[in-house]
Amino acid sequence: MNAVQFDRISRHYGEVKAVDDISFQIPSGEFFTLLGPSGSGKTTCLRMIAGFEYPSEGEIRLFGEPCSRVPPYDRNLNTVFQDYALFPNMDVRDNIGYGLMLKGVAKGERYRKVDEMLELVRLPGVGSRKPGQLSGGQRQRIAIARALINQPRILLLDEPLGALDLKLREQMQLELKALQRQLGITFIFVTHDQQEALSMSDRICIFNQGKIEQIAAPDTIYDAPATPFVARFVGTVNLFEGELARRLCGDERQMMVRPERIRLSEAGSPGWSGEIREVEYLGPFVRYRVDLGERLELIVNHPNEGQARLAHGSRVSLSWPEQAIHRLNGSESGAQP
Repeated sequence: MNAVQFDRISRHYGEVKAVDDISFQIPSGEFFTLLGPSGSGKTTCLRMIAGFEYPSEGEIRLFGEPCSRVPPYDRNLNTVFQDYALFPNMDVRDNIGYGLMLKGVAKGERYRKVDEMLELVRLPGVGSRKPGQLSGGQRQRIAIARALINQPRILLLDEPLGALDLKLREQMQLELKALQRQLGITFIFVTHDQQEALSMSDRICIFNQGKIEQIAAPDTIYDAPATPFVARFVGTVNLFEGELARRLCGDERQMMVRPERIRLSEAGSPGWSGEIREVEYLGPFVRYRVDLGERLELIVNHPNEGQARLAHGSRVSLSWPEQAIHRLNGSESGAQP
């Protein structure tokens, strides 16, 4: 069964179309990510699922039931926000158990369930602390525990990792995905961070200017983007079209090659001859910008294998296998009609 279904949903703010006639389904138990730049419509969609906003047109269904005008408290879902929204005057135990307290659950039963949640998020023993005594990652886990204690069928996550540093963000990505697998409930995650989306999602929905560009598994989004926008937004890419595409790839249709798929060899080797114009050291790889002449520049990501980096002005040869080429069939934006 689909946990969520959007049927031709639009959301207007005056003349502005924040979400413009979109349809999609999210199967129950899926980790589904809404990905796009700021202002693309992804957060508006999440808010409509939560019931914080209502669609201007169309129908939203949760587990098959129409819910476009159902209030948030009747939807059996919870939301985790970027700022955690914990009560600073309450200890961790009362923060997590707040929803159960509102339902009239007895204190003993409430605390038993709170302790189960603390075990689930791997924070046993912190129930008596205040939120201000916890790290950012711990506060995020507490916010997740509070959202899960009422056993929602859907968990909404609105850029919950945005305030964390890089290492902690990477750790929380692993923990969130493991938690979703363990619980088996539907997670709907909003982010503008491509790596977050690629690392955690079962499927990704790419938004642009209120429309959906593509919905697919992470490897398809990266290796076979439907439109130039998706190719550019998710990762670094070399795009060709027209005469340039014909020269490099033998076909005038628009196509792409990812920088890591291009082989860089010493000058005189088979391939396209060029000159290195820029060198960027990025840790796991070195990024070269190679001028092939006639206003053509390619980006090459070369693995860092401990060898000396090539210098600016070095002559090199570039080549790539046929399977590295992906032909694009979509328009620049708004792939979904």
